Amino acid sequence: MRKDIAGPLAGATLSNSTTTMDYSPVALMPDVKVIKIGGQSLLDRGRAAMFPVLDELVSVKDKYKLLLCCGGGTRARHIYSIASELEMPTGVLAALGGYVPRQNARMVQMLLAKHGGVFMLHDDFEKLPLYFAMGCIPIMTGMPPFGYWEKPAESGRIPQHRTDAGVFLTAEVLGCKRAIFIKDEDGLFEDDPKKNPKAKLIPRISAKELLKRDLPDLIIERIVIEYLARSRFCTELQIVNGLKRGNITKALEGEDVGTIIHRD
Repeated sequence: MRKDIAGPLAGATLSNSTTTMDYSPVALMPDVKVIKIGGQSLLDRGRAAMFPVLDELVSVKDKYKLLLCCGGGTRARHIYSIASELEMPTGVLAALGGYVPRQNARMVQMLLAKHGGVFMLHDDFEKLPLYFAMGCIPIMTGMPPFGYWEKPAESGRIPQHRTDAGVFLTAEVLGCKRAIFIKDEDGLFEDDPKKNPKAKLIPRISAKELLKRDLPDLIIERIVIEYLARSRFCTELQIVNGLKRGNITKALEGEDVGTIIHRD
């Protein structure tokens, strides 16, 4: 016997733009601190940059639930460059580019092994509560698991969803208010401070205003700013300079150090 279960989506096509549901999603683990360790900005600099950052994270690991996500950096850029030269489609670039941040995550895990560092694949995401209960520091790639199913880019072949996007989506699904991005700059500037020393720091700005400005260079992936404008949980992105000792701790304590990009 067949039984029809009543529901607002039971007879929907799921492709009809007028099909809506009024729901309040659950914040799964809002107390987790989702942190991205920049690839090119930190990991590529080697021990001089990374060891102090890891030391600072270890010093607060018993106070916070830390989920570390790693960026790709220069090696990922090399892959994108070669694959683009070979005219590979965007999905292939995304799949290839995902290997480097996984390598970086494994290296960070080894460095933090004696402190409970554990490498985590996307398929192990549901094990987060167990890892935290055991006092571990989960470490994963920042790359979202789209791979070959990455959306075609608006221009060129470089995937729009890279490690910044993965970090934001991780914070959103966990129900975390703020995602922290550890970089090598004091925050978001009006121009690239490495090329223009006179560029002004933007300490706080809304996603809508930032998109409106259409800055030529952003310290974070543009797609993340677009998503932030319609997020439900992750309503703030914080960019801090990890090369300055104490900034990470201040960010974890809730201080508005660096730049805060907030939802409208």
